[in-house]
Amino acid sequence: MDFITPAYAQAAGGGLQDALGGIAPLLLMIPIFYFLLIRPQQQKAKQHQDMISKIRRGDGVVLGGGIIGKVNRVRDDDPIMDVEIAKGTIIQVVRAAVSEVRVKGEPVKDTV
Repeated sequence: MDFITPAYAQAAGGGLQDALGGIAPLLLMIPIFYFLLIRPQQQKAKQHQDMISKIRRGDGVVLGGGIIGKVNRVRDDDPIMDVEIAKGTIIQVVRAAVSEVRVKGEPVKDTV
């Protein structure tokens, strides 16, 4: 009585056809990931950077932790700004921590 049956080798695969069949779904996923995930994140980051660069004195801002305050001082070359969160309470905040600009402040005065 034989409990072990002989194993027969299967015929070789289709070659190029099998390779393309395995790679095609991966190639289709790349543009889907780009348009659904990567591109919207890049656009959102660009909008946030534009918003941060336009912050000026007097703007009302919402910080990442939910703190609402008024911009007291902004230095163009420094990423840190002063925000007044209560009367007489001024904190230094990194500009990237601003999640929203709520109220536009006073226009920049010309020093000419």
